[in-house]
Amino acid sequence: MKIHRIASIPGDGIGVDVTAEARKVLDRAAERHGFGLEWTEFDWSCERYTRTGSMMPPDGIERLSAFDGILLGAVGFPGVPDHVSLWGLLIPVRRAFAQYVNLRPVRLLPGVESPLAGRTAEELEMVIVRENSEGEYSAIGGRHNAGQPGEFAIQESVFTRVGVERVVRFAFELAGERSGRVCSATKSNGLIHSMPFWDEIFAEVAAGYPDIYSEQCHVDALAARMVQHPERLDVVVGSNLFGDVLSDLAAAVTGGLGLAPSGNVNPPGDHPSMFEAVHGSAPDIAGKGIANPVAQVLAGAMMLEHLGEAEAARAVDRAVSDVLAERSAVTPDLGGSGTTAALGSAIAAALR
Repeated sequence: MKIHRIASIPGDGIGVDVTAEARKVLDRAAERHGFGLEWTEFDWSCERYTRTGSMMPPDGIERLSAFDGILLGAVGFPGVPDHVSLWGLLIPVRRAFAQYVNLRPVRLLPGVESPLAGRTAEELEMVIVRENSEGEYSAIGGRHNAGQPGEFAIQESVFTRVGVERVVRFAFELAGERSGRVCSATKSNGLIHSMPFWDEIFAEVAAGYPDIYSEQCHVDALAARMVQHPERLDVVVGSNLFGDVLSDLAAAVTGGLGLAPSGNVNPPGDHPSMFEAVHGSAPDIAGKGIANPVAQVLAGAMMLEHLGEAEAARAVDRAVSDVLAERSAVTPDLGGSGTTAALGSAIAAALR
């Protein structure tokens, strides 16, 4: 029997709650489909930071390199600034393992209502391909004249040819497996160096895919289209910042962040990829048993697919859809009274 070694990092807040349910579902899927998941749990989190001064130990990256995949909960804890959690764990892992694609699929699931009135599931399905290793999320820059009237901050963006080309090419390859449509998020009318560079490389890559319809759209207009005409979008590719913002909007129009999974993917498979829900740690509801585990369960399904267990991944997706359609176990964010554990157990039981 094939065994996949998985690092589990529940993190903070509801990350702990939903990761427990995702593991329950994934273990059941493994049992039903003839493979095993060997879990190793790490307490790397903002809570750990408050105790030790670091999110993870100095050899954290080395330790993670031995695993086939990583399932991350969520990080964030009162008193710990968000940039500490991002730069203390997520970004080091993404960059060390060349997880240059942040893949964020969204769709309107059965039993879930979109805030966009009258929209159907066929109209509300898309995937955001976010560049995940450079762009606007750069450490280059600084703050100067701290505390003085003339204090200022400089934040540099970094766009490399290899970085842009590989994520754009990934988007085109993905579109070839889906509807054959790619839209690039740009802002070349305002960002006169980085975005024209992005646009040029997008056009160069597009020339190699003549059968795929491609277009470029300014990110503000693209955000409006996502609300007004979501049926015109399928694969959207954007820089680190644009992809981050647009994917949260896409999740909102398809039912909320509690339903949105994501994968930090190393496409060649040279290093482990990391899968997580899009949502944060929500410390205000942590431990109350009301957090929606669906996003984390679907992130786990993405991990199974990436590991080559496509049949099991599809079974998890079907189980989620079946349980949401039936609605008896759904959590308060979806208008129900179910608990985190009850919804996780219902999904596990629905696997077939």
